[in-house]
Amino acid sequence: MKISGFSMARNADKLYYPLKQAIESVLPIVDEFVVAIGQGDAGDKTREIIAGIGSDKVKIIDTVWDIEKFPRGMEHAHQTDIAKEACTGDWLIYLQADEVIHEKYLDPIKHACFTYLNDKDVEGFILGYKHFWGDYDHYHRSHGWYPYEIRIIRNDPDIHSWESAQSFRRIPNFDGLNYRQKEHTFKLKVVKIEAEIYHYGWVRPPEYMTRKDKAFLTNHQGKEKAEAYYKNHYKPFDYGPLHLLEKFEGTHPGVMTEWISRFNWKDQLQYSGKSKNRGKRRGRHEKLKNRVFSFIKYNILKMPMLGEFNNFILLKR
Repeated sequence: MKISGFSMARNADKLYYPLKQAIESVLPIVDEFVVAIGQGDAGDKTREIIAGIGSDKVKIIDTVWDIEKFPRGMEHAHQTDIAKEACTGDWLIYLQADEVIHEKYLDPIKHACFTYLNDKDVEGFILGYKHFWGDYDHYHRSHGWYPYEIRIIRNDPDIHSWESAQSFRRIPNFDGLNYRQKEHTFKLKVVKIEAEIYHYGWVRPPEYMTRKDKAFLTNHQGKEKAEAYYKNHYKPFDYGPLHLLEKFEGTHPGVMTEWISRFNWKDQLQYSGKSKNRGKRRGRHEKLKNRVFSFIKYNILKMPMLGEFNNFILLKR
């Protein structure tokens, strides 16, 4: 059995993505890790950082992004597919540039891949999520923050990244362009692994969070609209009151130790009280209706997938 890892990124260094840590987190169990790195802005050192990992398992594909050809975030999926198609493993572990796997989950993941290798009904695996927010001590357990997602797939040419690369679908006879198509696409049949993705996409210094949002808006709506919006609305990102989130009591992946030591924006965060920014748009987790529903589904019904869009068919195994 062979396992590949894969990812994609552009300007990961400039936008404060822990891509190096994401790759290193699964290197012990993969035979190769393929990463598509888009040509970045001047001064971005993403490629040098990844090459500096110094492992012969890491394979870099240099790419150029085209958000006109692949609008509405579809370039994310296109880049993901470029990396996927270069993988040679039986199973493929996908990590976005801000997703890291704790070392305690590596053996369960490898065991699941071995167990279901010859069970062709199983097309992939879903993993749970810890969505960290603001700092490394708070995370979302709230409706609207996907509790599970497909992060391991079988190496099948008909399986493609989907929409803006959050997930995967089977797309026979795919035209290679419309990653948002729903017709003639099929949800993957998956098994749940008792393992989690640690998602750090919302843990950045506030000014970097604004930069990331601008880049995201550019990829989805185009450079012109993004420039116009941020010309009039630029300000450091406001995470709001953190006491409304869950407190993290566990340990972070070992590969994140040095990265977490850079945390130096605590004085820009709010840990109690009502939001101090009256003009701030409230997050879903700040709204009473959402908080009540989240409490019921997580603490009473214990059904985290209740009311969420699930892009998979969960098999009973």
